[in-house]
Amino acid sequence: DLYEMDAASNRGIDEIRELREGVYAMPFESPYKFYIIDEAHMLTKDAWNAFLKTLEEPPAHCIFVLATTERDKIPETIQSRCEIYSFKQPTREIATELIIDIAKKEGYTLEGAAAELIALLAEGSFRDALSILQKVLSVSRDKKIDIKEVELVSGSPRGEFIRRILEAISKKNAAVALTATEEAVRENFDMRTLTKLLIHRMRFALLLRYAPDLASRMESELGHEDLALAKEMSKNPGVNSDTLRALLEAYERMAYAAVPHLPLELAIIDIAGQDFAAPIR
Repeated sequence: DLYEMDAASNRGIDEIRELREGVYAMPFESPYKFYIIDEAHMLTKDAWNAFLKTLEEPPAHCIFVLATTERDKIPETIQSRCEIYSFKQPTREIATELIIDIAKKEGYTLEGAAAELIALLAEGSFRDALSILQKVLSVSRDKKIDIKEVELVSGSPRGEFIRRILEAISKKNAAVALTATEEAVRENFDMRTLTKLLIHRMRFALLLRYAPDLASRMESELGHEDLALAKEMSKNPGVNSDTLRALLEAYERMAYAAVPHLPLELAIIDIAGQDFAAPIR
């Protein structure tokens, strides 16, 4: 018997009292009753105090699972009475394989580049990855899904913007890169997602320069068009680790920037506008 409680919206002492009253009833369909308390760190101090005795001496048929992403907010008195299992964030490769496998089981064919984009957008969360995948599957008519469908459904910046900015950066053309960025802003694309995709593609270009044998593996992740661009960029000496580092710094600064796209614009100017730098009088 499985019971789930969302502590984010049921965080008070009344909800815990109600839970306590139900735990002593015997299970209906199995030897045990499982109580999953999601977002457990959201429970109030009074709720934890009310729950402590039940957690110390639960009925033999009752098992509690406290799920949290912020273990440090769980009181020590609670943690000391639990077995603790830490689940690591899945790698993007694992998430991509899972997405492709689930789509296949549902009768859909998912492009490798499309699955890679879903995994990238999910940021290590299986739940978010499955949520995005479900939306994509629900609108597919021919059960063959490419990266353009994922971009459309997820609201992710389209590949054309990514390629235009990267090509302009590699050619030191700040004007074109800034224009493409401004167009992305007008279309309400998320700037952190846009920058993350730029970092993702730029990383592949650098890897190809120093490890060209990786090209065959990358094609399944990038697609033919993006792989061709990555190969071209890998030959450009102007694309280097400093370029990637500038984009990484822009991504980090976006979390607290007054103008969300300003860090990316500054990074583009630093990377591609160096030839136009002049002293200000």
